[in-house]
Amino acid sequence: MFEIIKNEWRFILRNHIFIGISLVFIFTVFLTVLLGNNVTKTESESHHDAREHIRQQWTTIDGMNPHRAAHFGTYIFKPVNLLNSLDEGIENITGNTIKVEGHVQNEIIHSETSQMQTISRFGKLTASLILKFILPVLLIFLAFNAISHDKRSGRLKLMILQGASIVKIILSKTIAVWLYSICFLIFIISTYCILNIEHLTTQIAIRTLLFFLAYACYYFIITGLTFYCTIRSKNERLALTAMLSVWIIWTMFLPSIVMSATEQWDPLPTRNTFQSAMKEDRSKGIDGHNPTDKRGLELKEEVLKKYNVDSLSQLPINFDGLRMQADEDYGNSVWDKHFGHNRDIFHKQKQNFQLFGSINPFISLHNLSMGFMASDNLHHQKFLLQVEDYRRDFIKTLNDKQTFGGSKTGNWGWKEDNSFFKSIPDFKYKPVALSSVVSYYLTDIILLLIWTLCIVLLIFFGTKKLQLL
Repeated sequence: MFEIIKNEWRFILRNHIFIGISLVFIFTVFLTVLLGNNVTKTESESHHDAREHIRQQWTTIDGMNPHRAAHFGTYIFKPVNLLNSLDEGIENITGNTIKVEGHVQNEIIHSETSQMQTISRFGKLTASLILKFILPVLLIFLAFNAISHDKRSGRLKLMILQGASIVKIILSKTIAVWLYSICFLIFIISTYCILNIEHLTTQIAIRTLLFFLAYACYYFIITGLTFYCTIRSKNERLALTAMLSVWIIWTMFLPSIVMSATEQWDPLPTRNTFQSAMKEDRSKGIDGHNPTDKRGLELKEEVLKKYNVDSLSQLPINFDGLRMQADEDYGNSVWDKHFGHNRDIFHKQKQNFQLFGSINPFISLHNLSMGFMASDNLHHQKFLLQVEDYRRDFIKTLNDKQTFGGSKTGNWGWKEDNSFFKSIPDFKYKPVALSSVVSYYLTDIILLLIWTLCIVLLIFFGTKKLQLL
């Protein structure tokens, strides 16, 4: 097998047209990774400066009522992950800034796509686009040419007459062409690692390795299937057309069709329906800013009874802060109900979408590529949940200060000094554990491995009866 692989590479390297295409490819890939990495670093620096500015605004607050500070709020910026330079996934459309304030769970805003020029929204050249769409086409043509040339020149029959089995020939040629894709993967990942050597961690290294293995499996599937179709077909052009059709269906049509189907099977509520339902449920709770609210009056009686006093002025605490926090607590339960329902729908859609990886390995690759590069919906949702948890602690700290800090009910002129606002911790994002990512995408990993095994078995058993040709 080694001799066949070596001869195949010798033939590849003698093809001047192919060498020219490869050099253009290498330059394009290098430029894409370099520019993508520079853009990511620039965004990271901008976000860092913005975070520092917003934090400074908060820590310089002096002489402000805690609940007024809750309405003043702060901003949180989604961390820029350097892994995104290999696959940006959904990062350019999800937004990166969210305001944290009392009574309101704001949406994340300022996506990259919304700020692009119209012509740029059709897409841009990225490393993931090259790896997912362009390189597989090159492998198809390379694999087709490798076997069709041997069939036309009679070299294939000569190798068989010399004692090489057809299975050994096809498997060796598949590995030879597949190694070409591995070289490209190594080049891209090495370039990325060199550009980010100072930021490399064990977590990033493992994620990058898994990213590499996912693409390696997919390229073996594409290469092996092309060789199989070409060797089995009597019409070479028909075999090439078939493989290009498979590539188009796998990468362009089927993912869109499957996604539309999964959205129909488990539809999300429309934006208006969702907001109306949230507003309706929210209206059933206590109104923190309305002293005459029925539920607020019921809470008042409970608190007066608890402290065994007759009026709010006799309370050792500030009832305004207590009522504000009760408002927050009810709003949080409404948020958990409706957003939790949406997350359940997202999870069902994701599971259904993953299952279609059984007929389309590109779906599994697409999921794993984004997941390992932390640019998928899982990481986005985890970020939003962390922001919401922080918002709740942030507002509760302010309301508790209003309640137990020494002020009296109705004294909205009471203020806290700068030391209190400085003591409130800033938001710290906790990266999603790799074990959670692997567990979340276990179906995709298994299906991609099954596809790889099936291609090996197809070469072994599907070409065995050609031994006599």
